[in-house]
Amino acid sequence: MDQKNLFMTGATAWLVRAEYGLGLLVSVVLFFAHIGEVRWLPAVLLFAYIDVIGYLPGALRYHRHPDAPTPKAYYVLYNTMHSMVTQGLVVLAWIWLAGAEWALLVVPIHLFGDRAIFGNFLKPFGLHFEPKAHPAYRRFSSEYRASTGELLPPQALGAR
Repeated sequence: MDQKNLFMTGATAWLVRAEYGLGLLVSVVLFFAHIGEVRWLPAVLLFAYIDVIGYLPGALRYHRHPDAPTPKAYYVLYNTMHSMVTQGLVVLAWIWLAGAEWALLVVPIHLFGDRAIFGNFLKPFGLHFEPKAHPAYRRFSSEYRASTGELLPPQALGAR
């Protein structure tokens, strides 16, 4: 699911994003409350590695070959690296091996930020790697709007 293909109503999509927004706010407040205790090298590496491994390879492939199907391996990389389960296990392993530290808050900051700010969730194989409304979703949103009068997420209505 991405911000162009949320199979929810506009209200429920924003409520889900608001929940992640609260997690983001709590994580950011805790991070800045302990800013003097943050080890910056681990913080930067932990924040960046999620996208370096999980997003950039697929994005580069997609943009270099926009008309060709993106191989599923890129979706698997993205979904694995942007999974709360995977990153929760990484954080637990870090705590077990090196101890708890405030730099670990960048992991939920990254994931909650992706979901709350950008509306990015895990990627289904049947959608474009980068957000683009699926023709079936455009038809669905139009039919849904016509039958209920309820709008789907605004970003889906103007989808490419």
